[in-house]
Amino acid sequence: MNKTEIIETESGKIQGYIQDKLQIFKGIPFAEPPIGALRFQPPVKKKAWDNIFKATEYGSYAFQGFSPLQVGQEIQESEDCLTLNVWTPATDNKKRPVMVWIHGGAFVTGGGVSPLYDGSTLASRGDVVIVTINYRLGAFGFLYIPGVTANVGMLDQITALKWVNKNIEAFGGDPNNITIFGESAGGASALTLIAMPAAKGLFNRIIAQSAPILQPNPTIKSTNDLMNKLNLKVGDIEALQKLKPKEIITAQNKVLAEVMEKGESELMDFRPSIDVESGTVPIHPLEAIKNGEAKGIDLLIGCTEEEAKLFTSFDPNLKNLNAEKLEAAVANRLRSMNLEKESDSLIQAYENARKNLLPIKPIDLFNAIITDYMFRISDIHMTEAQGTYNPNVYFYIFTWPSPMLKGACHAVELPFVFGTLGLPGMDLFFGKGPEAEILNEKMMDAWIAFARNGNPNSSNIPEWPSYDKEKRATMLIGKEFKVVNAPFEKERVAWDGLLEY
Repeated sequence: MNKTEIIETESGKIQGYIQDKLQIFKGIPFAEPPIGALRFQPPVKKKAWDNIFKATEYGSYAFQGFSPLQVGQEIQESEDCLTLNVWTPATDNKKRPVMVWIHGGAFVTGGGVSPLYDGSTLASRGDVVIVTINYRLGAFGFLYIPGVTANVGMLDQITALKWVNKNIEAFGGDPNNITIFGESAGGASALTLIAMPAAKGLFNRIIAQSAPILQPNPTIKSTNDLMNKLNLKVGDIEALQKLKPKEIITAQNKVLAEVMEKGESELMDFRPSIDVESGTVPIHPLEAIKNGEAKGIDLLIGCTEEEAKLFTSFDPNLKNLNAEKLEAAVANRLRSMNLEKESDSLIQAYENARKNLLPIKPIDLFNAIITDYMFRISDIHMTEAQGTYNPNVYFYIFTWPSPMLKGACHAVELPFVFGTLGLPGMDLFFGKGPEAEILNEKMMDAWIAFARNGNPNSSNIPEWPSYDKEKRATMLIGKEFKVVNAPFEKERVAWDGLLEY
């Protein structure tokens, strides 16, 4: 293994390895391990080390909760998980654009150490610096006890961003040109950071992929249910700190399983909470954008065409969905935003909008409504609000279908962003072939261009206009790149006045 030069950081000396002309640094700790008395507490800046840190292997995943979407792979989990990884073409003074990836997984699974997010191809193709980060998940990161603990997983992300700002120049990056990008919970995290005072000035651009709607109500119920499952007094954080991690994860899984069995749920039961008392997230991100608090931030945002297919395909409650059960199924999903009474009118609106154009079987209508409810409509609201202050706002819909699920479902765009289609077994879910490779190149180039200058246009795609309320120009990204004005407009209008944040 060829070693890099020794890099001086504020934490100490670091040495990585060289592979395919890239310099790679893995498992760099950016905070003290959040264990013992530091569990559920804001992250503590990593103390400087004396020796040379060998950054040649990934750190551990954060402790993972159960998800029905998990693949049965063995991974190393630990509370000592607050690490980041860097891929750079050179550790020189070139000051390249920096792209910091925040992984998804519904705030209960995933990690910046996943092979899916290997930054090698993206860094090489774009002459950019790629960083992937870990943060605490589930109850460990998003337990909510007013006045005691809130949003520590988000504070982990901020601590990682502070490390990047202070040290990335030594890795050939530009601390004044940082793009945060993420998918699902990672996209939601990127938008949430807009509303966090502690994150101000730490990034210049956001790419939010399939960011789910950010609910305004804090996760008090999930926290209380967890405490009850553990037979602890609600709010007794000291008792929680004494338990083994697996005990907390087991209780968390029971809480989430019971919610799933009922067929209704908060959209994410452990997630960032608006918390005025601590001031970590004092207002809803949409309100922060409307107030102009992100006016200097360029925004690229979008979703997949059929997000909900990933979730509904594995939901036993929807296996035999028929017309008689459709209204109740939709109502159950809308309940978390107090919209269950609107289910029938939304079904009628979607059926009328899609008749003779798109499939309108009960499951098709359900997927379309839930896709828009969870992702597209709130993403459009964010885009509209930001466009008031900044012209560098772009919207997309990803249309490449998963061969497995026969539609452009949630997460299907991920390897096209990172150039990781070649990983073993990827083609079963994500597809393969010449068209996939061309899409891969075009998408990477658009993301790189946006990170470089706030505009996703490149020489190999049609002109991508910025988004405004008049034309609603949307780039359809799939077997071809195609700009369409106001796609699925009748469905969008059906939500007018409904979603309150």
